[in-house]
Amino acid sequence: MFESLSSRLERSFKILKGEGKITEINVAETLKDVRRALLDADVNYKTAKQFTETVKEKALGQNVLTAVKPEQLMVKIVHDELAALMGGTAADVNLKGNPAIILMSGLQGSGKTTFSGKLAKMLKSKKGKNPLLVAGDVYRPAAIEQLKILGEQIGVPVYFEEGNKNPVQIAQNGIKQAKQNGNDLVIIDTAGRLAIDEEMMKEITAIKDAVKPDEILFVVDSMTGQDAVNTAKEFNDRLNFNGVVLTKLDGDTRGGAALSIRSVVDKPIKFVGTGEKMDALDVFHPERMADRILGMGDIVSLVERAQEQYDEEEARRLQKKIAKNQFDFNDFIGQIQQIKKMGNLKDLASMIPGVGKAIKDLDIDDDAFKSIEAIIYSMTPKERSNPEILNGSRRQRIASGSGTSIQEVNKLIKQFDQTRKMMKMMTQMKGGNMPKMRR
Repeated sequence: MFESLSSRLERSFKILKGEGKITEINVAETLKDVRRALLDADVNYKTAKQFTETVKEKALGQNVLTAVKPEQLMVKIVHDELAALMGGTAADVNLKGNPAIILMSGLQGSGKTTFSGKLAKMLKSKKGKNPLLVAGDVYRPAAIEQLKILGEQIGVPVYFEEGNKNPVQIAQNGIKQAKQNGNDLVIIDTAGRLAIDEEMMKEITAIKDAVKPDEILFVVDSMTGQDAVNTAKEFNDRLNFNGVVLTKLDGDTRGGAALSIRSVVDKPIKFVGTGEKMDALDVFHPERMADRILGMGDIVSLVERAQEQYDEEEARRLQKKIAKNQFDFNDFIGQIQQIKKMGNLKDLASMIPGVGKAIKDLDIDDDAFKSIEAIIYSMTPKERSNPEILNGSRRQRIASGSGTSIQEVNKLIKQFDQTRKMMKMMTQMKGGNMPKMRR
């Protein structure tokens, strides 16, 4: 996401390159280009206008230090204002009720049901919650079944009433069930429509009045651009929701919704969905998003994702094996699985400062490890544990079994050997003590 906006903003800042100081003329020229970039990214016109006016006011009021170039100063001001535009700081979800009740709202196709499952999984694993999902969409034929499947995947119970067409009653009964079973969190999935209509608004308002939720989240498909902002405004006028969830931010979106919603409805973006997998959900951090828009990467989020997959006991076991030069293909495939759990590969790479721009035109397939996995899984358990026995005939058999060439098998084994040597050398240099990741 934001690739187009990032490159456009970078071009805008180049106007100031080589300038000795900030003047009204060069700032006006730069911000004219910035405004155009924002509008092209589908940012609301009033928001883009206000944004550039604020940046201009701050830029002209700054004394440029000799150590700071005008271009660098402008990047800093734009960064800070982008973060402020998107809310400044991350906004938490209210979980104070007993049980805490979260009500979902949004149009059909926005991803409410999938997000309900993702949120239940996140709050269960990260906040220690015991959630119950309530299937309140009584109109879409597959909605209840979809929620049941998601619940099964993440180990969260789903309350539903087959044949009952009264969503208010279902929501109330779901909360009763949660109290009886000791669930301290209830997430209510509701029906969406293809367009905003009075009947839908009355229905979700009735659910809100009946269950008095601690948190109302408005789920919106970021691919809809400026329409997302208009829809958010209409829902907020009726429901006065607490926060926004942007789904499908991994798609071909220009990102305007993320930059406009906060200023139009004055409600924070709380979560962003970045893929189909159940763990492809992130808390929205305005400052980190501003970093990514300006090509600065997002190392904090990358480290957080790594820490979520990090197992201290496993790390100690690996350390001992590396020190004894016993690191094998079983360990190698285990490390690959951990990387894959962290999310979309291109998304991960773009979090590294300077890499996002370099890979923007590359098609990084999520199946990039597929041939490596096929080769390793074509080895026998004995071969995986003892890489040194992989002679020519064994390698030929592995190539045939994995649908790859002997050259690919040889290349992987060579890379594995080099990795193993390097890891052993690093362990010896540290005196046998691998650096520990801090939580």
